[in-house]
Amino acid sequence: MNVTEDDVCTRKCLIYPFLMRGGKPMPLLACTMAIMFCTFNGYLQSRYLSHWAVYADDWVTDPRFLIGFGLWLTGMLINIHSDHILRNLRKPGDTGYKIPRGGLFEYVTAANYFGEIIEWCGYALASWSVQGAAFAFFTFCFLSGRAKEHHQWYLQKFEEYPKFRKILIPFLF
Repeated sequence: MNVTEDDVCTRKCLIYPFLMRGGKPMPLLACTMAIMFCTFNGYLQSRYLSHWAVYADDWVTDPRFLIGFGLWLTGMLINIHSDHILRNLRKPGDTGYKIPRGGLFEYVTAANYFGEIIEWCGYALASWSVQGAAFAFFTFCFLSGRAKEHHQWYLQKFEEYPKFRKILIPFLF
């Protein structure tokens, strides 16, 4: 299970910032804090799974694990696809803001956050741990606030921003 934590940390902290085109540089402090947080969270999740978690030998065939893994994989694919759309909004040398189009961005402002929340909910279900559930919950709390801010910004910045788009969860919120 700690492979999922490593994947998220590697993708979000080490790969994604270098793939961004144009835009503003990421402050070193923010980057350092993100790496420290992902490392600490990865350590805590991995420590629990490797030292205290007890799973039956057939856990990988348990419906909780299978559904959780499916959710995690779906969330990861949504997240990667959404990040790809965001990265390609700007052409080389372009610095203007644009409205994301395609994928789940047709339904929500923060498709990338939605994917990340789905990832962590899947992880929580597959690991069947309080630690995983707590991280999924706090990820939702944090990212839903950021998604709401992004949504309001888009509505103010672009008159043509689709009014039917929800903030974070398709058709609901």
